[in-house]
Amino acid sequence: MKGKWIDVSVPLHSGMVHWPGDPGVSISRISSIDAGAHVNVSLLSMSSHTGTHVDAPLHFLKDGRSVDVMPLEGIIGPARVIQVRDPELITTAELRRHNIRRGERVLFKTRGAGERWKKGTFDEHYVYVPFETAQFLKERGVVAVGVDYLSVGGYHVDGTETHRTLLGAGIWVIEGLDLDRVKPGRYDMVCLPLRIQGGDGSPARVALRKRG
Repeated sequence: MKGKWIDVSVPLHSGMVHWPGDPGVSISRISSIDAGAHVNVSLLSMSSHTGTHVDAPLHFLKDGRSVDVMPLEGIIGPARVIQVRDPELITTAELRRHNIRRGERVLFKTRGAGERWKKGTFDEHYVYVPFETAQFLKERGVVAVGVDYLSVGGYHVDGTETHRTLLGAGIWVIEGLDLDRVKPGRYDMVCLPLRIQGGDGSPARVALRKRG
């Protein structure tokens, strides 16, 4: 029997942590029933790479595909949550033990990610995928890579190189997951970004369900 769906998206709210240099999140009520209006309506202002979101190849590649034309098959289907033990990097040496196969969707649960989301300021020292590991995942033929903070690549190093390697291979990149309540293992995954025409990325709602 399959389990319940687990929402692994980070709740969006004004003032939440975001990538340095990007505009902050602002969600304001511009029409309110309490104030006498007939409806509640909110105005959202944020970067397309805030909270739980996907990167399209266009994010780092001038002629890359946009989010609205990327195949949804890459982010809907079986996925594997892998616990990363290394406190700094998602290393090739550690991943080799997991026997990652072609066509897999892999989501990395890293140390300290839950606490990072609770901070009001950006944490530069999150666990990330270095360039060497990005090459390894490309060679293994994965179709999606997910991480539990705001970037698959490092803040100080391997940011551009890791993104270009994965996105250039047509691999979906899902960033900003909340995997705190999820144990390592195999799941069904549904990840749905907004269909933004010509979009370089998009906020997404992501849910996992334990496979029997």
